[in-house]
Amino acid sequence: MKAIKQLLLCLTLISTLSLTSCSSDDDGGENGNAASGTLTAKIDGVSFTSLQITSFANKVDVNGQFTLTLQGNSADQAISMTIVGYTGEGTYEISDNNVFITAVYTEPNITNPLNSPTWAAPYANSGVIGEINISEESDSGVKGTFNFTGQNSNDNTTKVISEGSFDLDFL
Repeated sequence: MKAIKQLLLCLTLISTLSLTSCSSDDDGGENGNAASGTLTAKIDGVSFTSLQITSFANKVDVNGQFTLTLQGNSADQAISMTIVGYTGEGTYEISDNNVFITAVYTEPNITNPLNSPTWAAPYANSGVIGEINISEESDSGVKGTFNFTGQNSNDNTTKVISEGSFDLDFL
């Protein structure tokens, strides 16, 4: 009987240790399912895939502080995300507590670019409104996932950008 109790205690201890040692999403999570050179998402439930020729990542070093920009465009839609203070793979919350991590969805108006509706995150009193997960960075580009809810500052409408993923090459 004592041997059974010791065995159960050992199994409980091993189970507890293995569960508490599992990694969290701090590593940036999964790569997502975007094809190489593109950015994909659902905009209010409707699928969006950027054109490879207009999609890119750009990482800039200004006095040791990195800024990462992710961009994906189609003929009539665009998603852009910026992380000022980028430190590598990991999860970056989009929140009104940190205006240096932003995401924007735009429906470009080619004939009148100043009249292009835009939904941006974060916005006033939004709280945590999304995240950008960088799961892999190499010398040639970045991969990851994202989601956010953007607000149009003209009419306060919102757009939900979900199931986002990217596999973008650096400029």
